[in-house]
Order: sequence, then C-alpha cells, then structure tokens
Amino acid sequence: MKESLELIKRGIDEVLTEDDLVSKLKSKKQLTVKVGFDPTAPDLHLGHTVILNKMRHFQDLGHKVVFLIGDFTGRIGDPSGKNKTRPSLDKEELEKNAKTYSDQVFKILNKDLTDIRFNSEWCEDLGADGIIGLASKYNLGRMLERDDFSKRYKANQQIAIHEFLYPLIQAYDSIALNADVEMGGTDQKFNLLVGRELQRAFDQEPQVCITLPILEGLDGTNKMSKSLDNYVGINEDPDEMFGKIMSISDDLMWRWFELLSFRPINEVNELKKEVKSGMNPRDTKILLAEEIIERFHSKEDAENAKNTFLDRFQKGAKPKDIETFSISLDDDIAIGNLLKESGLVQSTSEAMRLVKQGAVKINDEKIDDPKLSIEKNQELLVQVGKRRFLKIKT
Repeated sequence: MKESLELIKRGIDEVLTEDDLVSKLKSKKQLTVKVGFDPTAPDLHLGHTVILNKMRHFQDLGHKVVFLIGDFTGRIGDPSGKNKTRPSLDKEELEKNAKTYSDQVFKILNKDLTDIRFNSEWCEDLGADGIIGLASKYNLGRMLERDDFSKRYKANQQIAIHEFLYPLIQAYDSIALNADVEMGGTDQKFNLLVGRELQRAFDQEPQVCITLPILEGLDGTNKMSKSLDNYVGINEDPDEMFGKIMSISDDLMWRWFELLSFRPINEVNELKKEVKSGMNPRDTKILLAEEIIERFHSKEDAENAKNTFLDRFQKGAKPKDIETFSISLDDDIAIGNLLKESGLVQSTSEAMRLVKQGAVKINDEKIDDPKLSIEKNQELLVQVGKRRFLKIKT
C-alpha cells in the first residue's frame, strides 16, 4: 500500500482527498481512472505525457484507465485559465485530431488496461431535459467563484452561457463512467471538484481528484505549447527531439526528470548527488534525452540521435540536410527582419536579443551588430543557437 501510494503521488500537485484514495486502494477493487482530452490540436507533445505517465502508474498497479476524448465538450471549448471565450471547433476537425490521439497514446499506455471513449456517446443523448436537469444541480454563485470566470466578470468581459456548461458536462462524464478517480492539470481543479460534487447528487461514490503540475516548455518559464514554439512533439524526428531536450536549462532538467522520467526517484536523487560532486550536467541530460526518445521511437533511434548530437555540437559538425529559404528583395534587409521572415525566430525583438547574446552566425562568423543590413543577391548559411541552421538566398 505504501509503495502504491508513493508511486501515485510522485510528481503530483494535490490529491482530493488522500483519505478517499487510500480507502479506494484498500478496497482491492480495480479502479476506473478517468482523464479527459479535448482534441483541439492534432498531435501530442511532452506536456501531455505528464498525465499519461500518471495513467500508466495506475495501470502498473492493475487499474483501468479511461482515455476520454471530449469530442462533445471540444465543441464548447474549455474556458479553464482563459481570459476570453474560446472558439468552438467543428466536428470534422475534432474527429481528425482524435484519431491521431488514439494512435499516439499507446506509446505510453497499456492497451489491455485502456478504454478509449468519446463523450458524445452519452452527451448527444442528453437533450434539453437532460441539460436542464444537470444545470439544476449547480448554481451560478458557485460557478462565479471560479477564478477565471470571476476575473472576467469583475472586468466586465464577456462570458458566454455555453461556457458554464463545460464543467457540468465534464462532471456528467464522471457520472456516465462512474469514475473512481479523475485527473487533470492544476487548471482543471474546479472542473474535477464539480464532478465530485455532482456524483454525490447522483448517489454515486465521489471520485478522487488528482491534479498534476503543468510542464514548463523549452524556455523554462511558460507552459509547454505549440503556439509558444517551446514544445517537444512525441512524433518529432529523434534528432530534433534530442537537440531540443539538450537545450533545456540544468534546473529544468530536474523538473523534467520528476515529471517525465520512469526512473525510480532514488535513482534520480543519486544523479543529483553525482552532479553536485562534479559530474557534467550535460551527461545527465543525455540520459534523460535517451530515455524519452527510446519511449517514443526505439533504443536504436535514441543511440543514433545521441551520436548525431555529439558529432554536431561537440565536434562542430553541421546537419547533413540544411533547408534552403529564398526571399526576393528590392533593397537591403535588416538582420532582424531576415531572421523573422525566414522563420528562424518568432519576432524581430527575439532576433535582436539573440544577436546581442552572440547566438547568431552567418557563414560561421558570429554576428554582434543587431542593426546589420544584409544585401540582396547573396547565399548565406545562417545559424541561430546550437540547433537551427538555414541556407538563405536573398
């Protein structure tokens, strides 16, 4: 029991309540562990795998997990943590994204202990009577206690009525599945607790709610997100994945070990001691990169990616296949604008910062002038940081 509880609690933020969890574990019954995913983007990244790893921990203890694809709730759009109404996605786009999710999750989850379900199975049959009945179980005052709704209400920002339905329908999913445990990110705490409360109203034993931290992206500050371009996709090329993981800070490395690694915690603590005693953190980071790439690709891919990385960044080798970008110019172009137009950076301000930091090279020469102008009719090899290379024709 102690070992089971320690495994479940590793890397989590909060259990509501731990006493209820212990009671369910002591019952020896196979628990139903529910996690919902709204298929709003086509591919999963390492940020999504934090909760998938925890689902696998439950499976390793013999419990069943429900990978619930919110094809119905995805049409509403989860308002959690948002300061404005999210646009709804159409059914066709949601179904397409859901297909890629179901193809990817078994890189982590045990197929024999996983049910993939769609909440449209029961939500589409709710009808007006069902939705009115569900809404009658909760009140507006409680809904406005929720932090994101409260802030928007006080700021006189629009809150659409359908947004109040999202936590209620997510709660109804728990009732339909008779969930014993529901997990979500820290931003999902309110929604999870609504499920716990409505299960009581429907005479079910309330679910245990487990919240997990949000994984910081490559920048070490913001939530991992495709829109912020600070993500590592689980279907990315192994070389690209390896390079991205090796680019994270030493402090972020330990955070990723805690949330992404399957190594026993005592092994991670030993690695920390070795680094404190003088081991190069880079060597520890290589272990993390190898483990993650082996999980989503293969051991051979992980080894090859490591060798490519060592050749490229320790021996100064360049990638074999460097893409070419052509731009038609009427006049000279500022270095910041060129880097942005070519896609090497997200903004001219980022370009300026990187130039000042000495992170930009043209034809193997470091650039230190953020006001540099590039003439037209040139062929340049541009490098930004350690991983980004591009041939540019002006």
